[in-house]
Amino acid sequence: MGFNCGIVGLPNVGKSTLFNALTATVAAQAANYPFCTIEPNTGRVAVPDKRMQALAEIGKSQKLVPTSLEFVDIAGLVRGASKGEGLGNQFLANIREVDAIVHVLRCFEDDDVTHVEGSVDPIRDAETVETELMLADLESLTKRVPLLQKKAKSNDKQAAAELELIEPLIKALEDGKPVRAAIPKGEEEAVKRLNLLTSKPVLYVCNVEEAAAATGNAQSARVAEMAATQGAAYVIISAAIEAEVSQLPEEDRAGFLADLGLEDSGLDRIIRAGYGLLGLITYFTVGPKETRAWTIVKGTKAPGAAGVIHGDFERGFIAAETIGYDDYIANKGEAGARETGKLRVEGKEYIVKDGDVMLFRFNV
Repeated sequence: MGFNCGIVGLPNVGKSTLFNALTATVAAQAANYPFCTIEPNTGRVAVPDKRMQALAEIGKSQKLVPTSLEFVDIAGLVRGASKGEGLGNQFLANIREVDAIVHVLRCFEDDDVTHVEGSVDPIRDAETVETELMLADLESLTKRVPLLQKKAKSNDKQAAAELELIEPLIKALEDGKPVRAAIPKGEEEAVKRLNLLTSKPVLYVCNVEEAAAATGNAQSARVAEMAATQGAAYVIISAAIEAEVSQLPEEDRAGFLADLGLEDSGLDRIIRAGYGLLGLITYFTVGPKETRAWTIVKGTKAPGAAGVIHGDFERGFIAAETIGYDDYIANKGEAGARETGKLRVEGKEYIVKDGDVMLFRFNV
């Protein structure tokens, strides 16, 4: 099960610096946090999770295998992309392939770094990108209408249902609103199948100067207000600092960040936020060989979670021995949890919770 986030933004906002820092950081990490280059602009990175170390120590695991996310560095967009300006067509095609959008906004002043619009204004930049995506979605949907109307008149129920679904989406786009703001309740999966650009969740990344990395600045505060009105998430980072951190030995990074008033790196926060943006949670398997984190969508039932490990686990699912993370730690592992009654045997209807430690019983 793969999930990916596309990193987008106007030229010279720090997007590629951020991606390069992300890949360099993970490439330099120990084997417990693997990085693999899929294409020159694509990297799979580990999701930081401090719970793994605690589980591995109790389980006496030989190694840790974290779960991961894929990040894609998408070519910079320019005004007119929806009409093919710049790398417009390729830009839009690449966004269609990702599950969520990480939108990097320039929130720093630097006379040595030119801005494509001539001045620093992250709200304007966000609206520029969003407008191009909305125009592309509007064109995509309006092209479908004539054929759907024709089929609906011939009593094609599927066409009639799709027409009913997209009409309010078209209205929203015409009113200057993204699709994600107009999805009818209960129709999330149907809209997802339409593969629209503005239906994807968005994380705003405020790229600030080094001095503002811990607290943000006036420009990032504007982005925070915008994100709140949209129900979107945002993260404050300094791509310049992240580039420095990526070059440091692992053991020196925490001290370097602490000196800047930062508890963890901006990249870690972006990865965690991207994970949350996609509605993902983690469950664990723990044993002497390894402690491994597994990614599932929130709301997944036990057989579906088992299927992430292997299809046979889902097909032959019998039950899942389950211990909550806190209970596993408090009882110092499986044996202690079993003795205190904290180990539960869950069936097919059990909805897996974030942090569950699981062992699946199956028969094929």
